[in-house]
Amino acid sequence: MRTTKVVSITLPPPLFEQAKALAKEENRTMSELVREALRRYELARFFENARVKMKPAADRLGIHSEEDIVQLVREVRREMAEEALATSAK
Repeated sequence: MRTTKVVSITLPPPLFEQAKALAKEENRTMSELVREALRRYELARFFENARVKMKPAADRLGIHSEEDIVQLVREVRREMAEEALATSAK
């Protein structure tokens, strides 16, 4: 029994040529290229949805960029290390 489904899609000729060239460059079939594109699209949508849902909380915390996140993580790690030192000193 077949574990895949056959799908027919249409592409404008320039996009088709671009996809064909990409598949050849990466030594993939067109099917593999499309499957990978769909997986990446799904992942991008997941992260975009998470970003939208988390925006209110980020705004409340003053997080507006990736650098803000990095700084917050550093602060939390520093606090955790200080707490661990204080606990082990007792």
